Amino acid sequence: MIGRMSAIAGIGATEFSKDSGRSELRLATEAVRAALDDAGLRPGDVSGLVTFTMDSNAEIAVARELGMGELSFLSRIGYGGGAACAVVQQAVLAVTAGLADVVVCYRALNERSGRRFGQAFASPDVDSGWHHPMGLATPGAMVAMVAQRYLHDYGASTDDFGRVTVAARRHAATNPYAWFHGRPITLDEHRASRWITEPLRLLDCCQESDGAVALVVTSLARARDLARPPAVIAAAAQGSGPDQYVMTSYYRDDVAALPEMGVVARQLWGQSGYGPEDVRTAVLYDHFTPYVLMQLEELGFCGRGEARHLIAGGGIELGGRLPVNPHGGQLGEAYIHGMNGIAEAVRQVRGTAVNQVPGDGPVLVTAGTGVPTSGLILAAA
Repeated sequence: MIGRMSAIAGIGATEFSKDSGRSELRLATEAVRAALDDAGLRPGDVSGLVTFTMDSNAEIAVARELGMGELSFLSRIGYGGGAACAVVQQAVLAVTAGLADVVVCYRALNERSGRRFGQAFASPDVDSGWHHPMGLATPGAMVAMVAQRYLHDYGASTDDFGRVTVAARRHAATNPYAWFHGRPITLDEHRASRWITEPLRLLDCCQESDGAVALVVTSLARARDLARPPAVIAAAAQGSGPDQYVMTSYYRDDVAALPEMGVVARQLWGQSGYGPEDVRTAVLYDHFTPYVLMQLEELGFCGRGEARHLIAGGGIELGGRLPVNPHGGQLGEAYIHGMNGIAEAVRQVRGTAVNQVPGDGPVLVTAGTGVPTSGLILAAA
């Protein structure tokens, strides 16, 4: 049982932009230093580093740049955005096993000014042979197939997808750190945005961003003595579903579902002792709007096909039944592979968020879906 033995003690980030003007290594070191400063720690206190397999910055390069010295734990997690919460889980495992005392998780990318994930790309892996020859070579095209099936199976509409974006942009509009600060949208503007791959419009797709985020994980006992109130890691889980592919799991009996998130959800509720009814706010990985609806269903906030009713009338906005992504999410704040969502969850637990959700319940965080994924539940000490 790993829950409640570790905590996130520090968070740090660069600005979020479309052209950072500096290397990804520079971004990583800036974010890591900011996270350590937030925790009141020095680089020499760090004994472990965890990042994504997609991160271009070697752990030893980050350590050298910051003068960290000896490290006793190094790890990376695959599957793109599905790694976001799993990197924290890796840090928790290292801390609870006594392999490292202070572990920093980081992600840095120039995803707008450098390699743009939304562009078609060739991949050498075996799974690509099932979809690239059919023209499915971008994440948007891959997700559109699932989204179309969801609309067919449950009678939802593209307006239901649009309401997710409207909520995210409304939250981002009051967040000065968000790229879309001061720029909310209406449902009509969503309807008018161009098609990317039907039924996905431009405003159904997350941003392409430059930036970095870092998190400091240590034991709860040590975190209590540091500079900031700890965000207790009440649960941390990773999961993959049967017949899992990367963004293209079309060979399951139920195409319009995210069973990998169900695997994660059962672990989160079991580890933490919480249920969906206890959650104060949810930070859901919003790379594409249909997957927000499906996550709400897999996590147990509503029945299968019923998410459109939950979000109707501002249900996921501030003051609604379940505020989702009060920072604006990846649709409104920035796309840093979900790591900025974890930082927002920490702020919500600390009570320092720009759009603070009242109450003392836990905060749920999820990672990228359509791939093996992960999740966290954070709570106050």
